[in-house]
Amino acid sequence: MSASPTSGFHADSVFAHIDRAPEDPILGVTVAYNKDPSPIKLNLGVGAYRTEEGKPLVLNVVRQAEQQLVNDRSRVKEYLPIVGLADFNKLSAKLILGADSPAVQENRVTTVQCLSGTGSLRVGGEFLARHYHQRTIYIPLPTWGNHPKVFTLAGLSVKTYRYYDPATRGLNFQGLLEDLGSAPSGAIVLLHACAHNPTGVDPTIQQWEQIRQLMRSKSLLPFFDSAYQGFASGSLDADAQPVRMFVADGGECLVAQSYAKNMGLYGERVGALSIVCKTADVASRVESQLKLVIRPMYSNPPIHGASIVATILKDRDMYNEWTIELKAMADRIISMRQKLFDALRARGTPGDWSHIIKQIGMFTFTGLNSEQVAFMTKEYHIYMTSDGRISMAGLSSKTVPHLADAIHAAVTRVV
Repeated sequence: MSASPTSGFHADSVFAHIDRAPEDPILGVTVAYNKDPSPIKLNLGVGAYRTEEGKPLVLNVVRQAEQQLVNDRSRVKEYLPIVGLADFNKLSAKLILGADSPAVQENRVTTVQCLSGTGSLRVGGEFLARHYHQRTIYIPLPTWGNHPKVFTLAGLSVKTYRYYDPATRGLNFQGLLEDLGSAPSGAIVLLHACAHNPTGVDPTIQQWEQIRQLMRSKSLLPFFDSAYQGFASGSLDADAQPVRMFVADGGECLVAQSYAKNMGLYGERVGALSIVCKTADVASRVESQLKLVIRPMYSNPPIHGASIVATILKDRDMYNEWTIELKAMADRIISMRQKLFDALRARGTPGDWSHIIKQIGMFTFTGLNSEQVAFMTKEYHIYMTSDGRISMAGLSSKTVPHLADAIHAAVTRVV
């Protein structure tokens, strides 16, 4: 009997040299949480909204929009254009820049649908690496863990500017101004539009105005990451104010938007990149080059999530219902901040915990160190990123006392 062609072929895999990669520091928290059999375990690492019962939430208005789309027999599953769904793009630009924005009215904005906020940042980064005269982007220290990787792989050189002050658990505004002031003319600067991730610390409107003046005087190019519009304060307009200040002065900027948080469309990966230009002609040429970035990357974006967003944004009643549901989510997070602050104060926990109610958005930068975080995971089955960032959305009235007990024990027993 002749041997089969593969018999005796026991060479090592051509991939045998590959090392096991470390878990993503954020997503890895959930992996560890899922393996823990404890009934009292608590996941405060994931950046996704949870109800008071600890369950994921699908907005009522999203279910309505989906039903409407399902019932529309004229809808087909054809490819979208490279730039995505036209209605979605137009409405997204208006949502972040304002319906009365001169930039929108003068067609000086090009908007392309991308794969949520991450994809929007990546497309914007690659466009800048190809077509902008400065290849350096300054990002805040600290910032979302994915930012450095996204921009480095897009072809930009990443540097940092001071942002968070551990001593005050607030903004290091002086350090921020000094670092941006010494950045080379024309450098790109990443700005969190609101609800800075991971710190929850935002500049005041007066500070934003100083940042704007400094950046414009040095021709620094703003690249906004807007992941939480409406989700931070409960007001879509208030959360968009910093972006609108930069657009109102007639200067150019980039804005990455995500609908993961504010519409709860996490897994639909719905986002947009808008580039505000000086003229309509420039915007049109920029769009033609954005297509050349997107085409070899993923060709064109998915249709379902963008259709949900467009359906909600163009219907007045649905839009109003969305703003009510959005405010309810924001208010619940704000109430969790207050409850945690009150619980720590009631326990006489050492330290000033007022930063919990001063910070804004989904995350609180607790000020806990990595040893204290490890202690809370081991002893209390509470999971969070090692930098002490917790998702306030993962808390409920029932779990606040458990977290407060854990924080109290960590700061009194682990220095």
